[in-house]
Amino acid sequence: MRRKNLIAMVALAAFFSLTFIPAAGAVRGVTDTEIRIGQWGPQTGPAALWGAVARGSGLYFKMINEEGGIHGRKITYFLRDDAYQPPKTKAIAKELVEDKEVFAFACGVGTATGMAVRDYLEKNRVPWVGPAAGSVHWCYPPEEAPYLFGTYPLYCDEAFLLVNYALDKLGKKRIAFFYQNDDYGRVGLIGAQIALEKRGMKLAASVSAETMDTDLSSHCMKLKAAKPDVVIMWVLPKHGAIMLGTAAKLGFKPVWMTSSTLSDYQLMYKITKGLYKDVIFTTFGELLDSKNPLMTNYREAQKRLEPKERWGIFYYAGILFIEPMVEAFRRCGRDLTVDNFIKAMESIKDFQGIGPKMSFGPKKRQGSRSFFVAKCTEGGNAEKITGWMTSDIDVYEVKKRLEK
Repeated sequence: MRRKNLIAMVALAAFFSLTFIPAAGAVRGVTDTEIRIGQWGPQTGPAALWGAVARGSGLYFKMINEEGGIHGRKITYFLRDDAYQPPKTKAIAKELVEDKEVFAFACGVGTATGMAVRDYLEKNRVPWVGPAAGSVHWCYPPEEAPYLFGTYPLYCDEAFLLVNYALDKLGKKRIAFFYQNDDYGRVGLIGAQIALEKRGMKLAASVSAETMDTDLSSHCMKLKAAKPDVVIMWVLPKHGAIMLGTAAKLGFKPVWMTSSTLSDYQLMYKITKGLYKDVIFTTFGELLDSKNPLMTNYREAQKRLEPKERWGIFYYAGILFIEPMVEAFRRCGRDLTVDNFIKAMESIKDFQGIGPKMSFGPKKRQGSRSFFVAKCTEGGNAEKITGWMTSDIDVYEVKKRLEK
């Protein structure tokens, strides 16, 4: 009897060991029916307006699932609010990788938040496509982050192009820079400085703000005292709105320019009560009323699947940044592994969705460095005032200055 019990116990133990040991060759976050994708994004806090990016990605994944998924697999999407706070981003990344076992991350707003988790994701071989920040830290040098692919063009490129536009097309001479006092703002500042140095010029003034600042009166007075023709803003949307309001009260009327981080022109027009009119901005994607068939398809999907969401550039940027990711999933077929996904991303050349053309490669992780310039018009509309422009600023020089 004891012998029979012993045999039964051994058999039971063997059963459970077979049941709970992952099958050889299993891929984290991938099953026969699903692909698990994670994202952090500020749904609350000072950068909450940028949080629309993460919700836009969610719409895209819903569209894919509605169409039957990718090679028979549906996307399971995990969105977490980090409130633009790096410690929270760290906790989110750990939870989604180790508990939810995501295959990859999509987007993720912020330079500081992304840098808080970049090395962790690399160590764990977690693909990350489309960080929603034009940081020089993501892809330079490419061998430092082989699992990361940048689709947001660089902040230094935007600033470089805006300065050249102000000098060459607007004929301006005195340019000031208002920026957020972190890597995001400083990379833009350095891009502007380099553009001016190439002409033997300097900024008329550079004034920084902290993310939690709410009174920008002193900042505005410093800018006004420099008597600039143009002020370029590299700040949070709320700071852009506060600055425009403060400048109006002080009778300060330069030409205002800004980066793609404030390019959601309908939103900015609304929160500034019309003061965003005539602001010139760079952007990386189609304008709201674009007739591009993909844009039409995405707009219709938003109305059908997420009718409570506002259709704006921040929202559909969450689609634009990860279109190459979905293309790579398709190129992998059913054999989706981390290595095959990386090879598929590296095979993408001149891919164009609703943004600029993107190309990657074994030694190329930054997909695009192109923008076009637009201007906000009456009623919160916009007009495109240039075609696509590409910067050739030396990224390693920008990094060198940033690290001083």
